[in-house]
Amino acid sequence: MQPIASFATAWALFQGLLIEALPFLLIGVLISALARWLAPGGRWLRRLPAHPVLGPLTGAALGFALPACECGNVPVARRLLVAGAPLGTSLGFLFAAPVLNPIVIASTWAAFPEQPWLLLARPIGAVLLALALSALLALVPEAELLQADVLAERRLNQPLNQVSLLERRSGLLGNDPATGLATRLEPATARPSLNEVLNHGITEFLNLALLLVAGCAVAALVQTTLPRQWLLGLGGMPTVSILALMALAVVISVCSSVDAFLALSFAAQVTPGALLAFLLLGPVIDLKLVGLLGRLLRPRGLLLTTAGAGLGVLLIGQWINLWRL
Repeated sequence: MQPIASFATAWALFQGLLIEALPFLLIGVLISALARWLAPGGRWLRRLPAHPVLGPLTGAALGFALPACECGNVPVARRLLVAGAPLGTSLGFLFAAPVLNPIVIASTWAAFPEQPWLLLARPIGAVLLALALSALLALVPEAELLQADVLAERRLNQPLNQVSLLERRSGLLGNDPATGLATRLEPATARPSLNEVLNHGITEFLNLALLLVAGCAVAALVQTTLPRQWLLGLGGMPTVSILALMALAVVISVCSSVDAFLALSFAAQVTPGALLAFLLLGPVIDLKLVGLLGRLLRPRGLLLTTAGAGLGVLLIGQWINLWRL
């Protein structure tokens, strides 16, 4: 009887995670497809700031206008990358936008109206984390950071002063009338047909949905075998509580649009730093996100993201505990 009960629990958790995440994934794919149709060449995206601080801040600010959680932000971040947007801007959006979007801000306020410090600490912490991760990943060459298909599309849309003709592997050569030097003639980018955009969007949604299904299944199985009460039992110790809630955020894999209401159910059992750590780490990395992020980043990038996010959230949580306890 016990295996049947465990399977029923895992199945219920799997359904809940998938139903919660799929609509936001669809929103993200729709936004990506719309951007591909409205701005096929992505020239305005390439004009976004490439400054190591201003770039990630600009990417993070884009999250205010997009009502998608971390699952939906992956296809949008991919569109930014392949369109040639600066790496820091794209990563700033990927890591900070899941917390800065209007739905998450509203849900955090609704769950914790009597804790104004948390309403400020969560978005500020998300921005700091995005800045740190963008700086960390910028140390890795793009060829070793991004997946091959993302890198190939990205190089086609980057300016010549950043990517050579051999790296682009396409384009025609001509003479620049101002300098007389050989240069690449940029072909006019035609707007794709709606049918082409629709087919591309459906393919992207199905590919990402399969990865999301796998991630939700893993998260449900881990939750079933590792009851959250074990981790919440450590919630009263300053440092251990932060580590425990970070592990809980990775295991539970709940979307950032509703994680504040889940955190409200155990907020009284954990330290303030642990509570903030739970709300910061999940939108950056969790079990259901690994496969989706794997469509953008190579294993080295995923490891650096996980380690950097874990260390950054731990430090932020420790500082909050020193302040609030």
